[in-house]
Amino acid sequence: MANLELQLNNYRLTTAEILYHMPDHPNLLQSFLWQQYDISPKFPELKKFINFWISDIEGKLHSVNVAGKSLISEEDIGFGKFELEIS
Repeated sequence: MANLELQLNNYRLTTAEILYHMPDHPNLLQSFLWQQYDISPKFPELKKFINFWISDIEGKLHSVNVAGKSLISEEDIGFGKFELEIS
């Protein structure tokens, strides 16, 4: 789906900061940023990615911080003023 169509279907731009333990140095944390359109508060796309991470990536997860913002809000949509003179 196009970005606008996703937004109209309640998808919001979601950013997740994923902290994980480096496989070769487990005492060190590395940060990974993930960004995708997703539906709050269930976050099905983020859950799919986290499940992929757990099953296919070596770095053990430490924490996930999530932020989301609707790009189109009610304040952004309004009526335009239009005047037409008919002669």
